[in-house]
Amino acid sequence: MTDKKLAEENPLLNTISASKWQKIGTGKRAGVALPLFSLYSRDSVGVGDFADLKKFVDWCAKTGNSILQLLPLNEMGWVNCPYDALSSFAIEPLYISFSLLPAGQIKHVKQDIEKIRAEFPLPAKNLDYRIKQRKMELFWKIFSLSGTCDDKALIRFRHENSYWLEDFAFFKVLKATQGGRAWYDWDLDLASRDKKALEHAQRKNKQEIDFQVWLQYVAFKQLNDVLKHANSKGVFLKGDLPILVSRDSADVWANPGFFKLEFASGAPPDMYCSRGQRWGMPTYNWQNIAKDDYRYAREKFKYASNFYNILRVDHVVGLFRIWSIPYSDPEENKGSRGAFDPVDENVWGKQGRDILSVMLDSSDMLLCAEDLGVIPKVCTDTLRDMGIPGNDVARWVKDWSNRHDFLPAYEYRKTSVTMLSTHDTTNFAAWWKYEAGTIDDGLFACKCQDRRIDYELTKDKLFDAALSCHGRLRWKNSIDNIDTLVWILGKRKEEVGDFIEMYQNTYQEKEKLWKLLGMTGVMQEEASDELVEKALKFNYETSAIFSIQLITDLLSMGGIFKGDPYQYRINFPGTTNQTNWSLVLPLSLEELAKHKVTDKIKQAIADSNRLA
Repeated sequence: MTDKKLAEENPLLNTISASKWQKIGTGKRAGVALPLFSLYSRDSVGVGDFADLKKFVDWCAKTGNSILQLLPLNEMGWVNCPYDALSSFAIEPLYISFSLLPAGQIKHVKQDIEKIRAEFPLPAKNLDYRIKQRKMELFWKIFSLSGTCDDKALIRFRHENSYWLEDFAFFKVLKATQGGRAWYDWDLDLASRDKKALEHAQRKNKQEIDFQVWLQYVAFKQLNDVLKHANSKGVFLKGDLPILVSRDSADVWANPGFFKLEFASGAPPDMYCSRGQRWGMPTYNWQNIAKDDYRYAREKFKYASNFYNILRVDHVVGLFRIWSIPYSDPEENKGSRGAFDPVDENVWGKQGRDILSVMLDSSDMLLCAEDLGVIPKVCTDTLRDMGIPGNDVARWVKDWSNRHDFLPAYEYRKTSVTMLSTHDTTNFAAWWKYEAGTIDDGLFACKCQDRRIDYELTKDKLFDAALSCHGRLRWKNSIDNIDTLVWILGKRKEEVGDFIEMYQNTYQEKEKLWKLLGMTGVMQEEASDELVEKALKFNYETSAIFSIQLITDLLSMGGIFKGDPYQYRINFPGTTNQTNWSLVLPLSLEELAKHKVTDKIKQAIADSNRLA
């Protein structure tokens, strides 16, 4: 068949992403998404590592999952958040595997490795991030004993990545000498990059800088080897590049003109977060980045292509316009006092398309886009025209305006990645138990205040207290029509259109999905293994080209997670606590390979014709 005929039959081959799709293929695929820190095996040393990732690739191949999607692997800052990284380039050295190092480098530290393994035993419910310091101490010992600074491959790596590597390594060392403080609180001559001060510090800390370079070289080799292994097994690696970078990062210190430091990024108020979100990372100064022919963006994508076949562009709408909050605004206001940048909606389309074009031009990776939330039409249209799949999270794939119900499988966007849950949401079982059929308590309170409606009195009349939990309000079954809702609110229908809209899209949400999934009998409040399995199978049967499921949802099909499903969450957006970004699976990779859920997943993928 000619290229022209193929393009006519498959619109994806008639877009700017056509060459990428030709490499990946345009057939339906299934995949699994997870953070590396959630894995462990009998060989792990306190945390999942790149050797464990190779083992998980084997499990993916065994189950028919031909895409393995990872949370960002960029080096993290003090809050251990993958999306608030110290660098857009540097790989997190926590994941370097001792077992993948040359035997000659570890022969003198085997006892030290066993001490760390005993100090941080697995399994554990949550990752203890103190493991990072212990691993770094041992890597320093290995580096000092092996004397690898003159390795020809390392020298070549250092030269080829000079755009970012030297600044990053120097940043890490200076941060240590400055007591871990943020770069903008360093001594002024170092913060402002005074040439003489930097030259003096470089001479004084040469070995420490070389160590940071060595760590990145080792991480590069090991993660690149994972990619080669995955591709040999018929599995594509899908990376995740954070759209933003930490204010206290090597990127910002080295290139402050590329950022608008007077602003903090975030998200506007919505039905799930009544006061919006304040993430804190600075927004980009795209005008300055463009003056350098977007080299900063090009280099990021060029480097990422060493590790991934597919790349998820985080918060893609932020490339078109981003919610910007004055940095001086009190943090308790969260995202409530921000505004979109650029202000002029007429330039959003061109800005987004220009940046995405640069990204596509910089590597052979297929781009996918995280386009969740309130997305302007220009963003959705641009992604479609460029052949870039967006995200469809099943709980939000609805006809919000007319039917107020979930879409059937055949109405899903074809050019999309569909899933039951994300790392920022509850898993499906927890959503079903606590969130389906509910609205946000904070949002309801704000709306009542705006309309001078008695919040407490109205709340008691509309919502079932016994089924309301975790800041979510569950409608009483007796509120079975709009007239009853309006009467209780005590306002004219024209004054409470937003209340009516919330009600229409959430009332008896569980009953609607129960019916769509083909469940029989009386609707149950708890998510059974059968319900999870039917939800997953429905997701596999959608029109979406990719169906990539969060590991917690996949394993829930086998009853692996015990107790309250709410505790098995990867992240609570907008919060900093000990459980965020630390969930560890309750079974090892060896146990997972033998578990009955492995065969169930393989069968579900085969039945949906998503086997590659």
